[in-house]
Amino acid sequence: MKKLFCYIGAIFKGIWKFISFLRTALLNLLFIAVIVGLYFAFTSQQDDTATAKQDNHKKEALVLNLSGPIVEQRSSINSFDSISGSLLDKDAPKETVLFDLVNTIRYAAKDDAILGLVLNLKQMPETNLTKLRYIAKAIEEFKKSGKPVYAYGDFYNQSQYYLASYANKIMLSPDGAVLLKGYSAYSLYYKDLLDKLDITTHIFRVGTYKSAVEPFMRNDMSPAAKESATAWLTQLWGAYVDDVAHNRKIDGKTLNPNMDSFLAQLKAAKGDFAQLSLKLGLVDKLTTRQQASNYLRDTFGSNDDHGYNSISYYKYLAKVKKPISTSQNKIAVIVASGAILDGDQPQGSVGGDSTAALLAQARLDKNVKAVILRVDSPGGSAFASELIRNEVDALKNAGKPVVVSMSSLAASGGYWISMSADKIIAQPTTLTGSIGIFGVITTFEKGLNKIGVHTDGIGTSPFSGAGLTNGLSDGASQAMQMGIEHGYHRFISLVGQNRDMKTQAVDKIAQGRVWTGQDALKRGLVDQMGDFDDAIKAAAELAKVKDYQLDWVEKPLSQTQQIIQDILKSTDVSISSKVEAMIPTALLPAAKQISASSDLLNNLNDPQGFYTFCLNCQAQ
Repeated sequence: MKKLFCYIGAIFKGIWKFISFLRTALLNLLFIAVIVGLYFAFTSQQDDTATAKQDNHKKEALVLNLSGPIVEQRSSINSFDSISGSLLDKDAPKETVLFDLVNTIRYAAKDDAILGLVLNLKQMPETNLTKLRYIAKAIEEFKKSGKPVYAYGDFYNQSQYYLASYANKIMLSPDGAVLLKGYSAYSLYYKDLLDKLDITTHIFRVGTYKSAVEPFMRNDMSPAAKESATAWLTQLWGAYVDDVAHNRKIDGKTLNPNMDSFLAQLKAAKGDFAQLSLKLGLVDKLTTRQQASNYLRDTFGSNDDHGYNSISYYKYLAKVKKPISTSQNKIAVIVASGAILDGDQPQGSVGGDSTAALLAQARLDKNVKAVILRVDSPGGSAFASELIRNEVDALKNAGKPVVVSMSSLAASGGYWISMSADKIIAQPTTLTGSIGIFGVITTFEKGLNKIGVHTDGIGTSPFSGAGLTNGLSDGASQAMQMGIEHGYHRFISLVGQNRDMKTQAVDKIAQGRVWTGQDALKRGLVDQMGDFDDAIKAAAELAKVKDYQLDWVEKPLSQTQQIIQDILKSTDVSISSKVEAMIPTALLPAAKQISASSDLLNNLNDPQGFYTFCLNCQAQ
């Protein structure tokens, strides 16, 4: 028997040695990958420098070959995932930072080496209209420099076509199409499923229109939620149609036909979507890829690869020189993008502690004269939102004005962190408001009892036994609802104090209702319509400075993260996800909705379980 145990022990010892060997080997491979990556990044930069010297006088077109989501701030990079992903032949992520993109287009407009702009947007995913409008503003400025803008695509999704509509000429494949579907707000609803699984979802909320929790308590959208969504969806789609119709010099009704009219038009075109797009004036010319290339070669000149003289956006981005400023006056820019979570969160997300720390950093910097808080958030933790708002108040008390620049979304907690600012600037298509609060607690006592698992014991207080397996007592539920109601009253009271409104007046426009920026302006929730450029101007005026520089205050990356980011910046990586590629395209929308609902329950981490969050604030 002793020999048997020794034999078994030897086997496990051998297995453990093998595992240790694999772990050491993998770490060594990762280290080698970093070194190789640094080598190629360094040598490619040398090659780029040499090429730049040779082609210093070369004139070419800038190709906006955008890929990956357009974001307010680059996410921090998990070094292990990035390197191991490369080793395992997984695609590394690429994000296009909105402000980098706009600044690059503006730089190109003044660059004599850039002859024109080519929009090659086939890899650009659907993007919020507010961000698209800011990019379009830069394209319009580029056109005013006298340089042409061309767009070519096999197919145009709705966001791609919006930017393409600003081109002087739009080319489309003869077998392609312009895919306009309008905006919608659909969700999956789980009440029947939860009932069948005997899962009890305890819902606590205040606000007639606070619909974030409806998927867990209903099988359909409530009339109040439909009323609210109809209002802002109609305004967003109206803005899209007006912009495109103006650019293409066509009637807006062309972009918004009813089904009978559309079918009649398509029948007249014999089912040819490309011909229909041409007939309706959506595009200027049907061309194959070869014909489009020939046209651009005639316009910008031929290169050695039988194409036209051009440089991709990502290569040109590395050449863009940032303006040098010797001013001691800084306007700090702090980005709050994503769900608001408690604690310390990585760059590219909003943390109660981490975002508040960035605001405190700006407050303690004697050279910072004003702060722009750029908000693109559906909200989240009420506690974390209040921590951030407290730092906004502290900045104001320190004599440093704060301007909030709302991006596509500044709702619920996104509005909570905004309301104390000296000035709130939103765009007409910004979604904001959603002033309400809720709590969700899921328990499994019914299902466990059904399969014969029971919970019993004793506790020292009425709340000791409340939890996943015991459910909530009536008293605990009442206490939770009272807390939620207190949180809501505090929310609307703070809005009233900061927006110079009576609490009763705030309550009438609150109740969780979502407003567009232009509707929020009418109701006193924001001060001005404008974009990020207007926020910079307002901050400088409030601080009474004319000579200043922008200071993007971000959470510092670790040395490893910085190395990985530099490697990814220097390489042309694809953004397609191998996981998404395994899911049929038809099922992707449902899969993403399920993922979003799951994230709502899994990621929100308020200490009290009180949330000010707008789940349905995204147009699809």
